[in-house]
Amino acid sequence: MGLLLPGILLLSVSTLTAGLDFQQGSKPGQSVFVKRSYINEKAARIVKRSLPSWLSASSAQHRIRRRSTEQGDSCKTLQGYDTKLADNTHSYPFNDLSGSVSLAWVGDGTGVILALTTFQVPFFLLRIGQSKLYRSENYGKSFQDVTSLINNTFIRSEFGIAIGPENSGKVILTGEVSGGHGSRIFVSDDFGKSFSHHDLPFVPLMQITYNPGDSNVLLVLSTSYELWLSEDFGSNWKKVHDMVCLVKWGRKNTIFFTASLNGSCSDRGMLELRRTTDYGKTTKTVANKIYSFGLGGRFLFASVMTGKGTLRMIHVSVDQGETWNMAQLPPVGHEQFYSILAANDEMVFMHVDEPGDTGFGTIFVSDDRGTVYSKSLERHLYTTTGGDTDFTNVTSLRGVFISSVLAEDNSVQSVVSFDQGGEWVPLRKPSNTKCDATAKDPDKCSLHIHAAYSTAMRLNVPMLPLSEPNAVGLILAHGSVGDAISVMKPDVYVSDDGGYTWIKALDGPHHYAILDSGGLLVAVEHNPTQPINKIKFSTDEGQCWHVYTFAEEPILFTGLASEPGARSMNVSIWGYRESLFSQYWISITIDFRDLLTRDCDDKDYVQWLAHSDDISDPKDGCMLGYKERFLRLRKDSVCWNGRDYKVNTVPTPCLCTLDDFLCDFGYYRRENSSECVEQPDLKGKVLEFCLHGKEEQLQTSGYRKIPGDKCEGGNIPERKEIDLSKRCVSDLVGPELLIDSRSSRSVPIVITVIIITMLLSIAAGVLFVKKYVCGGRFLVHRYSVLQQHVEDNTVDGMDDPLETNHTQNGKIEFHDDSDEKT
Repeated sequence: MGLLLPGILLLSVSTLTAGLDFQQGSKPGQSVFVKRSYINEKAARIVKRSLPSWLSASSAQHRIRRRSTEQGDSCKTLQGYDTKLADNTHSYPFNDLSGSVSLAWVGDGTGVILALTTFQVPFFLLRIGQSKLYRSENYGKSFQDVTSLINNTFIRSEFGIAIGPENSGKVILTGEVSGGHGSRIFVSDDFGKSFSHHDLPFVPLMQITYNPGDSNVLLVLSTSYELWLSEDFGSNWKKVHDMVCLVKWGRKNTIFFTASLNGSCSDRGMLELRRTTDYGKTTKTVANKIYSFGLGGRFLFASVMTGKGTLRMIHVSVDQGETWNMAQLPPVGHEQFYSILAANDEMVFMHVDEPGDTGFGTIFVSDDRGTVYSKSLERHLYTTTGGDTDFTNVTSLRGVFISSVLAEDNSVQSVVSFDQGGEWVPLRKPSNTKCDATAKDPDKCSLHIHAAYSTAMRLNVPMLPLSEPNAVGLILAHGSVGDAISVMKPDVYVSDDGGYTWIKALDGPHHYAILDSGGLLVAVEHNPTQPINKIKFSTDEGQCWHVYTFAEEPILFTGLASEPGARSMNVSIWGYRESLFSQYWISITIDFRDLLTRDCDDKDYVQWLAHSDDISDPKDGCMLGYKERFLRLRKDSVCWNGRDYKVNTVPTPCLCTLDDFLCDFGYYRRENSSECVEQPDLKGKVLEFCLHGKEEQLQTSGYRKIPGDKCEGGNIPERKEIDLSKRCVSDLVGPELLIDSRSSRSVPIVITVIIITMLLSIAAGVLFVKKYVCGGRFLVHRYSVLQQHVEDNTVDGMDDPLETNHTQNGKIEFHDDSDEKT
């Protein structure tokens, strides 16, 4: 019998970051789930589409428009599929006892897959290992052992297979030489047909990263915290900087990194943020007192020490660090963190942790400058131990996001936003389910989605929620139906309209994948202890499922693999077989192309209006100022969308209403109302905040347009800002950076005299403005009511952190966490 059982199938796929917009939701200080009646009223007010189907006849009529036959009839449309699939099922056994396998698709639509298997065991202070490399050119139907191309070198599995951007065909494998004391890379620019190798003058600490705009330029951090760069795809390397703690690619060949002045990355609050635009020939310090930094869309974020104990604040730049604005967010201490859940060129979506080990925080959304933030969701679940959050961007429909809140009874409950964070409501109970034991009322409950938190808690949840941009409205997710997420065995639920309505699709946990732009769904039952030999598939978005036996002898299943992008018709089932004396990996690839015997034509598609219950209602479906009509496949059409299928959408602008505006700085929406009213403790006070190095006085009617909103005409509330022309008193990123180090020694003296004179003049000016311009009214806390009195209650000895990661569901995570190691 083998010594080591094969592990979990690892997929190396690129993820895209999608941006979002959010607006202020509930009343400040109120938990999302404190008053369920209030939430239900909000749900009804958002859009009638979210009502249960048994309460809305038009909703049922709308769904039937995409299905010309009844559900029972659609299950009979496929006949004789076993023979067709059997002729297109390909099994490939690997003569390989390795403990893990990593897969990577090289290029889009090329059919090229690289499989890297790894076997390693510790031996005293050494690590003994073996790697094998396999290559397929037909989507995994067959493989060729190409280990000789890498000279049988042990490849470090933690770095995996680094695939170049776009369709460059570039591949990098990082290996060990000289008994683990040196490193060597193998590079390919022909989709893995051939490799050349280069010995590295350093040992990499991280996976080598490509310049997104030029795949020949590589960047990596060494185990000695040296920053290295290659401009010729790894042939030659130069050291750019010493003692670099964190590095990231920016836009247009820009590199940002934090550098330590004292030779240690542990003192993160004293780091300098530097920028180079010429691959290290020159560098510029753009900020200091940095804890960490992140990038999202056009925004550059820095977590900066405030000088008040160990509190930190977020600063934002939209010009690559030339100028900075302090974000109007609460500061955090060493037990807290900031996390950017998503960002694009128009807005930022930020989680701010609550003090103490609470396991939750508040989500804020920014304006288009990334500076002024509004509250979107309170008690947002985000663990301090593992950094797990259920926040999910539903990429199949604009404006939809799902996450979890930690209720006051410590139960975890799912909420969904259909308007990019403006309102958060429970997910509607699927019509074909019953409430479980967690429900107080057996007739009233919600659907709750299992995501990252459930997997971190080791519940029986094999996959996160899944959606694809080219499969409009489609979501697959594990969940339970009750008053909170259940720890019992979850089922698979499917939504075909972006989360408004759901059906229970499969009993028990499954691995699933979307193929042919949503025209085909596949699923394999998750049972780690029992061998399997069946796969389930659906051609009507999960309403009817067919079962196919893909092998006579079952296999111990480890993973389901399909090409990223959901355009392929091939899916691979990975697993292994074992006997008394042997075990080996096996890949079984099923090509569903012959199952769909014809290409889709115009009659197979029907017009569908997103965020709408009735396509004939001229006022229905407006989201962020415009409607979107799509051509979507009829549920009963069994045909092939094809790799060239593109989502067709026809946007139509809407008239502006109050729903197109956020509540401005110092305002909030009352329950069951679209009107923004001034926060009671701010009435009669002047609102001031720091922007562009100055302190501005805000005059507003209480509204500001949602970033990215495209509405036209209609009701547009007035809003303007008046510059008081006073220097901003908060310049935490380091005003000394403005001083030229080559100036003479007399310059500091002259500057000191000037500054003293200016301060006296400004002080007099401030008193004048307060007394005569502002009517003598006191100024509001600079951080807004969201954190008022924080400065008065600062706790000594607090500390803080920050990081940016790409996660499985495609979101950007700018995580400032003191427990993380750079």
